[in-house]
Amino acid sequence: MNKLPMKTSLLALALLGLGACSDSDNLPPPPPESPAPPPVVMKSFEVTVTNLTANQPMSPLALVSHDDDTALWQIGESASVALEQLAEGGDSSGFDAISGVDTLVRGTGILPPGMSETLTLTLAEDKVDALSLLTMLVNTNDAFSGFNAMDIESMENGASKSRRLMAYDAGTEANSEAKGTIPGPADGGEGFNAARDDVDRVHVHPGVISQDDGLADSVLHASHKFDNPVLKVTITRTE
Repeated sequence: MNKLPMKTSLLALALLGLGACSDSDNLPPPPPESPAPPPVVMKSFEVTVTNLTANQPMSPLALVSHDDDTALWQIGESASVALEQLAEGGDSSGFDAISGVDTLVRGTGILPPGMSETLTLTLAEDKVDALSLLTMLVNTNDAFSGFNAMDIESMENGASKSRRLMAYDAGTEANSEAKGTIPGPADGGEGFNAARDDVDRVHVHPGVISQDDGLADSVLHASHKFDNPVLKVTITRTE
């Protein structure tokens, strides 16, 4: 009679175990693993710039990637403050804050006449839209050169584009060539000044006059004169 409770207990435990196995069999399957995100495709570009002038050093190059709807300057339109700062003093930092700008790559320093520099830019594929380049002719009041909103999205790997670029006038500072108004080595004068005393529209630069041409107050000489083009640029997609 004492063994009956023991058998009953063993039977109850066995039934409990079967119930547990049954519950385990009815559990929902684990959710499928999320697919891995597609790899980010990168595109790289090399931009080689050559200074073609006789005696116009260029300020540190500014290579700017941005969306298709952004233009860093327009002929006939008033210059932005960022462009004014670059064209008068060689400072490109203002372009960082412009809406639509993604990346700003700067040159290592002044680009002397006859010399070249190559800048490298690597972007995610979905950030590759347009590319602009800007630099100041530092022995002037407000001359700059570059290209504006070049389409690079369609460039195949290994493809190249070459351009010869003219000089533009920001139209923000009178081309007086006077002592104290030019930041380059010909004068060592003032760079950016917020006051605008010129036509206040971007246009093709008419060139400098210089004291050798009779402008007595000019700090410039004939060697500082320039004809277009002033830069040669080659853009190559390398990745």
